[in-house]
Amino acid sequence: MKREINVFDYSELIMKALEEGILITTKVEDKVNLMSVSWGMFGIEWGVPIFTIFVRENRFTRTQLDTNGEFTVNIPIGDYDKKIISYCGSRTGKDIDKAKDLKLNLNQSEIISVPGIKQLPLTLECDVIYKQFQDKDSLPEEIKNKMYPEDVDSSNPGANKDCHIAYYGEIVKAYIIEE
Repeated sequence: MKREINVFDYSELIMKALEEGILITTKVEDKVNLMSVSWGMFGIEWGVPIFTIFVRENRFTRTQLDTNGEFTVNIPIGDYDKKIISYCGSRTGKDIDKAKDLKLNLNQSEIISVPGIKQLPLTLECDVIYKQFQDKDSLPEEIKNKMYPEDVDSSNPGANKDCHIAYYGEIVKAYIIEE
């Protein structure tokens, strides 16, 4: 069962969870991928609610998003297994099934094709309406040096040479998975 919510009533919870890490879920055909994120923005643009995620250029998640421009934002409420976030942030989903490895319960979405995750029940269904490549040359030196110092492309988890692409997802549905 899903309890529909007004997403802005949960903005403080969403932003606090983002600081610790949340999951983004993508799906192409039968391949579901989970990615931990702690960079994101939540608000209104173009008159619609938006959740923006930042994905490095060579991540598998980028391939998924560019193929199927939908994602879910999966946010914990209360106690949860923090191993979920760390595991999904330290491995690529290109060759493994993170949801299966972690025994997560995927929950069919209402509007989009990408599932939510029962263990992280606050779910935002998002449809990408815009994407923007970040221009590394326009960043202040201190940010470049701190956030992009390695000379290894980001197809390797933990590497951080590549800049990010901002994916603006219109929040088309928001709910809490209750079962």
